[in-house]
Amino acid sequence: QVQLVESGGGLVQAGGSLRVSCAASGSTFRNNLMGWYRQAPGKQRELVATITSVYTTNYADSVKGRFTISRDNFKNTVTLQMNSLKPEDTAVYLCNTRIDGMNYWGKGTLVTVSS
Repeated sequence: QVQLVESGGGLVQAGGSLRVSCAASGSTFRNNLMGWYRQAPGKQRELVATITSVYTTNYADSVKGRFTISRDNFKNTVTLQMNSLKPEDTAVYLCNTRIDGMNYWGKGTLVTVSS
């Protein structure tokens, strides 16, 4: 059973930094694309960043240059380092992977950026 568990969210002032992590279990993840999405209140879920099995990364334009995604295939973790945070980054951040055509999601971790 695939499980994704996020951690590391919290409250931070604008301009600050925060790191969120996702621990994956129940499958072999090193060959899979992994990513972070976010959903702000009243808004649709949006892609934040993805990282492939060969460490190729992709970022939403809104976070380029501020966020960095990384993965540890030995520990089955994926991390999102967030710098220069803005109030508009406030959202629930969700970990995602896709295995055999099926999407798996964590429950999310809340990131709140105060102005």
